[in-house]
Amino acid sequence: MEVYTLENCIFCKIINGEIPSNKVYEDEKVLAFKDINPIAPVHILVIPKKHYESIIDIQDDEMDIVAHIHKTINKIADDMNFKEDGFRIINNCGENAGQEVKHIHYHIIAGKTLNWP
Repeated sequence: MEVYTLENCIFCKIINGEIPSNKVYEDEKVLAFKDINPIAPVHILVIPKKHYESIIDIQDDEMDIVAHIHKTINKIADDMNFKEDGFRIINNCGENAGQEVKHIHYHIIAGKTLNWP
């Protein structure tokens, strides 16, 4: 089992430009890019540039990053023209929830009719 640190976090490496990504949006606080294993025609990951393992690790006085991520998701949905058809936002928190990368990230899934498992 790999122990995640900022040095080996794949999302931190993407933020730092060490690993290429197909960027959709970037500002001073967040980066959004296409998932390399999409499960729908639109599958985008939105991540804060500051490393937090999950939502549990965000201190109350830094929780504005979550609002910023949601604003970014709205902007992407509008800019990429899938807002009207609908989309799903997923944030897995912890191993039992299916979080594979221990850097908080939000999945935007769209472009087809989505069922609930």
